[in-house]
Amino acid sequence: MTSPVTIDKLAFGGNGVCRIEGKVCFVPYSCPGDSVSLLVTRQKKSYCTAEIAEILQPSPDRVTPLCQIFGACGGCSWQHIKYPVQLEQKTQIFYETLWRGARVDANLITSAVASPLEYNYRGRVQFKVSVTHGNLSIGFYRNGTHEVVDATNGCPVAKPLINEIIKCFRTVLADFDGVKFICQISIDTGELGTIAIISYSGKDLDGIRAFLAGRSTELKPCSGLFLRTGHRNLIEKVWGIEEVSYSMPHCKPDQAPLLLSYLPGNFAQVNQIQNVAILSIIRHLADFNSTDKLLDLYCGNGNFSIPLAANVLTVLGIEGSSDSISSAKSNKDRNGLRNVKFICDDVKNALQRLVRDGRSFDVILLDPPRAGAGEALSDIVRLNPDKIVYVSCDPSTLARDCGLFAGHGYHVIKSVPLDMFPQTYHLESVTLLLKQERL
Repeated sequence: MTSPVTIDKLAFGGNGVCRIEGKVCFVPYSCPGDSVSLLVTRQKKSYCTAEIAEILQPSPDRVTPLCQIFGACGGCSWQHIKYPVQLEQKTQIFYETLWRGARVDANLITSAVASPLEYNYRGRVQFKVSVTHGNLSIGFYRNGTHEVVDATNGCPVAKPLINEIIKCFRTVLADFDGVKFICQISIDTGELGTIAIISYSGKDLDGIRAFLAGRSTELKPCSGLFLRTGHRNLIEKVWGIEEVSYSMPHCKPDQAPLLLSYLPGNFAQVNQIQNVAILSIIRHLADFNSTDKLLDLYCGNGNFSIPLAANVLTVLGIEGSSDSISSAKSNKDRNGLRNVKFICDDVKNALQRLVRDGRSFDVILLDPPRAGAGEALSDIVRLNPDKIVYVSCDPSTLARDCGLFAGHGYHVIKSVPLDMFPQTYHLESVTLLLKQERL
């Protein structure tokens, strides 16, 4: 056990940070300002990790977590920290990451945009399911394991409707003989209804279909139910609605919102309020002209392409998922748009074809997966856009890519971190890059 130490700050990954004999130490579930004694659990050459043996003096910024399984569940890591402090720490982490990775000055970065909801914000949740000694558990994996921690009171960061539906599933699935073959229940809430997907590995498909169809009344808060089966993760409808829908604001306040949908099992943002906020930030940073040609990479279901269409002359959206592109095309038709085109292709392949064809774009918007732009970056540069707007869910890969863009003459003009995931260390951001000669 160590002598008393004070936690200085938080790190990306969720741990608190202090120093023990000059060496950086990472401490899970600690809070800046905590005075603690620690038990070192792992020693490395340049750092160590430790667990709290005793909180000698709690930080004034420490609060009681709302969730009864906080600390066991591998989801949230910061419920014990006041929300304003979470925002301050996320901003600081973002500053430090962009400076280390791309030498971006802090004066080009805003404070993190707060989520209006600290809890009850998640509209998409995946619950893990297990049966041990005849006891049904529906919850989340214990930190670092595949053991399911039973969330008997639901999840406080999920929307209340999701918790209501999971409560119904607890009652219904307790009567299903094949429940041991169910490993996950995914729930997506939308403005026109809520869809659940049950992942089933058993062989009695007719049996589970008949069981779920016969219990639809007891699952009434759910508007649609799907079954995911087989090694190829095939999804089939059991009953109810077929898409999850939500609205995005038009660029003109006097125009009605645009309705967008996606198919069950496909990607969508979990925090719809902040999804709208990201759209607003994109519009502000890009400062579109009505003559702009926009290229939207990793466009998904047209989440940004569709609402941005009214800001520009044309939009080309590229996405590798055929289901997402199918939804994007439906969304385009549903909203009566004629200046938008969607292509299903690997982003790098599509970019290389655009370069060969001599295409040009005024603005390139990209919202890549956590791995970042990767090999597509060099082809983005070859298209020579006036502006690059980069939506990122990972500060580390954003910093790496901003450094690479800088090597091609594109520099960060402004970056706006945004809290999509309160109570966790995760952070979304929107960054504007321009060529140096255009500064």
